[in-house]
Amino acid sequence: MNTIRSGFGKASRDKTLCKKMIDNLEALSGNNLCLAYLGGYQAVWANHIINPFSKLKTFNTGKDNIEKAIKKDPQNFEIRLVRFSIQKNAPAFLDYGQDQKSDEAFIIKNLHSVSNTVLKKLADEILKSE
Repeated sequence: MNTIRSGFGKASRDKTLCKKMIDNLEALSGNNLCLAYLGGYQAVWANHIINPFSKLKTFNTGKDNIEKAIKKDPQNFEIRLVRFSIQKNAPAFLDYGQDQKSDEAFIIKNLHSVSNTVLKKLADEILKSE
């Protein structure tokens, strides 16, 4: 999981890494956290696509996977972090920012209980990014 976590912050700048993570996560099933990261990587992958129709379709597939994971486990810190990261960076015209403030408050409130250093670093980076 730490490889998936550490790659998440780099995926927007590294097309090869992003695709590799999507392929790896598609091979896994039944895990809400993996579904959320798959959705997150898919949403980021849209940045690497040129065709606007494919870009939108890929983003929406990622968004749907994130929301499925949230629905199954709404109190999961890491799943909420993935959604927050995508919503924070999504263009306004995609209309995917409605949970940003509540997710940010949830993350800040629960960050102290995170023991995994890679996850804590990822959360700090996402919270501090603009």
